[in-house]
Amino acid sequence: MNLNILVLPGDGIGTEVTREAVRVLRRVAEKYSHTLHLTEGLLGGIAIHKTGSPFPDETARLAADADATLLGAVGLPEFDNAPPAQRPERGLLGIRKVLGVYANLRPVRTYEALIDSSPLKNERIRGTDMIIVRELTGGIYYGTPRGIQGEGDEERACNTMTYNRAEIARIARMAFHLARQRRRKLASVDKSNVLETSQLWRKVVVEVAAEFPDVELEHVLVDNCAMQLVLNPTRFDVVVTENMFGDILSDEGAVLAGSIGMLPSASIGEKKPSGAWVGLYEPVHGSAPDIAGQNKANPLGAIGSVAAMLEYSFGLMEEAKAVNNAIESVLNAGKVTADLKPKTAPLTTEQVGAAVCEAI
Repeated sequence: MNLNILVLPGDGIGTEVTREAVRVLRRVAEKYSHTLHLTEGLLGGIAIHKTGSPFPDETARLAADADATLLGAVGLPEFDNAPPAQRPERGLLGIRKVLGVYANLRPVRTYEALIDSSPLKNERIRGTDMIIVRELTGGIYYGTPRGIQGEGDEERACNTMTYNRAEIARIARMAFHLARQRRRKLASVDKSNVLETSQLWRKVVVEVAAEFPDVELEHVLVDNCAMQLVLNPTRFDVVVTENMFGDILSDEGAVLAGSIGMLPSASIGEKKPSGAWVGLYEPVHGSAPDIAGQNKANPLGAIGSVAAMLEYSFGLMEEAKAVNNAIESVLNAGKVTADLKPKTAPLTTEQVGAAVCEAI
């Protein structure tokens, strides 16, 4: 297969973990005789420095031409007080919109080798294996009107949370399909006791559920879900929710995995004429500028995102399984970075990437 991939290393440790993810991609292409075509572009803080925009037009063009996009991380402290439109994160929102990726899939799995790395009790998290499906193009992050107006005591800010029936139905349908391929359990998370958007959300999810009578549906209020992820995470199989709730809950999932550096992410849209699903793949963690350039960032979230890319955008199930198995093998051998609290000397970012390649 021809794998046409855009690489956006981003900021901070993004460049380091992406380098190892690309190394794994090259290893997979070599082993399974695929043709790999890689193009590199700018997004985030580095794009602001070089072009004045967090999402340059050239990057938008490259993303539209690629079958899939691999992203490192965006964000730099120097932009923390900049207006929203001039922050690196605006580039991330921009590329999601251009690609039309509307479903963010975040697998959360507790590996036995890392069970002591989580601050939660072993017996509470052992066996955790879920996917959080987050709606990605609607809700309060994109709603209008928005902004800050006025002065003094009259200064006020406004953000708008809005969803329509079609947006809810398509994310619900994808979640039901995923649940059907797994343990056939779907938890829909909302705040329907307070928000009208959640009341519509619940109504539409119930209607879509009629198409999937073999999948067990439950409704969970978002505050209860946040609690249950800590108290009883193994009860969940597939969790579907709106944009902001999903943003928060999926980061909470990092506690279950032992480190936020372990979590991959896949943002999926429609199919391209080539047959590949439009996809944006990135680790959940941020740019971590405090450790950037020190060769000690955990690359496994980025490498896991490569596995997700192989599975969702290209349908290469055997190759995706090979990458995931290699990650587990490396974890079992204790060949990990410092964040995973190894019993021996921690490995560098580069050494972990090399170990995964060797295990494939």
